[in-house]
Amino acid sequence: MTVVTSSMLSVSGLKVSYGGVLAVSKVDLEVPAGKIVALVGGNGNGKSTTLRAIAGLNRADEGQIRFEDTVLQSMPAHERVGLGLSLVPEGRRLFPRLSVQRNLELGAYTRRDKQEVAETMERVFGWFPILKERRHQLAGTMSGGEQQMLAIGRGLMARPRLLMLDEPSWGIAPKFVTKVLDTIQHINEQGVAILLVEQNLHKALAIAHHGYVIQTGRIVMQGSGSELLGNDEIKKAYLGL
Repeated sequence: MTVVTSSMLSVSGLKVSYGGVLAVSKVDLEVPAGKIVALVGGNGNGKSTTLRAIAGLNRADEGQIRFEDTVLQSMPAHERVGLGLSLVPEGRRLFPRLSVQRNLELGAYTRRDKQEVAETMERVFGWFPILKERRHQLAGTMSGGEQQMLAIGRGLMARPRLLMLDEPSWGIAPKFVTKVLDTIQHINEQGVAILLVEQNLHKALAIAHHGYVIQTGRIVMQGSGSELLGNDEIKKAYLGL
């Protein structure tokens, strides 16, 4: 089934539940090609569930998910990766007893052209030089910030056109948070669209072209990143101002 849409990703009426408990209710959002879109809100409000449903890791009870002209609901997760949709999950989910290079190679499991995979790895090393230095090191022996860079690098190995990032600043030192978010902007400047879920609302909205605020599984507010940062309700509820 094909549907003509102006956005790279379009989610409408998304509803997801766990064991009969509603986690996401009627979420609508769009990610235009080449843009950074942030989905922000407090813990337990449905941010990660929304990303996992888009990636095909959680089943959607209702609603429609479109990536360009393709409706995704019945498509398994690995086929969504093949379309150009890549998720970097919360908590990184690396293989700690495998090397940095091997973790990166596993990110390209849907690809068959070894030359292209090697070229992509060099591009990842360009974005994250520390990974090239540590390519033979076991992933589990790296710092939290370095592991987050590896997780993002692994997501990029699939050569996505839309990269979804779930809490990239989770559990890492402030100096690495700045580095990671700067790199996300640089990746976006190379033409990769970004859907960013992040508890650090200020930093997320500061780099986002557009943002959505989710509360109790529903989108309650949206606007440009600067508009949301300047909103008094956002300042009081999430920024402590």
